[in-house]
Amino acid sequence: MNKHIMIDLETMGNGSSAPIVSIGAVVFNPLTGDLGADFEVVVSLNSSAHYGEMDASTVQWWLQQSDEARAIFEKDVKKSTLKDALQELNQWLADQGEAKELCLWGNGSGFDNVILNNAFKACRMRPGFSHWNDRDCRTIVDMGKSILNIDPKSTLTRKGVHHSALDDAKFQAQYVSEIWKAFSSFVPYNTCKAPSK
Repeated sequence: MNKHIMIDLETMGNGSSAPIVSIGAVVFNPLTGDLGADFEVVVSLNSSAHYGEMDASTVQWWLQQSDEARAIFEKDVKKSTLKDALQELNQWLADQGEAKELCLWGNGSGFDNVILNNAFKACRMRPGFSHWNDRDCRTIVDMGKSILNIDPKSTLTRKGVHHSALDDAKFQAQYVSEIWKAFSSFVPYNTCKAPSK
């Protein structure tokens, strides 16, 4: 049985090797919108910057965010090294199912999933998910607007802190599910499958 997981990264850059400062993930059922197990870890910027490329404009952007969003940078917040954070994520993913069963959603075909994959490569670690099960929020949002004339990303009431990785992941799962449910009323539901070899 395939399982859908929404991830969100907070980073100190917008390139494919941006340093990760937090990872949020939540299991969700796109046909019902139900949320399941979740995961969140704050990453030491000193550690992740060693493996990535910081971007000055993103640092300036963070300085303009809310106190709640910037709380992850405070001294008393527990932080993991990048390697430890990725190990924690892999363990959590393994608890959800085998790598080939996990459909990993991110916001943008060139952002969350790519940055996460590059972080695993930089740390010489194997991710607990398969690249062929990558899913993209922005594509389904565009399909909702263009084909169904709906935009739950804009119309749904959002809960939680903006730019909290876990809260963002939960909201993304919510609006993706609304679009998925709308499509499922026209076509039979089919879970993601690994390609045949």
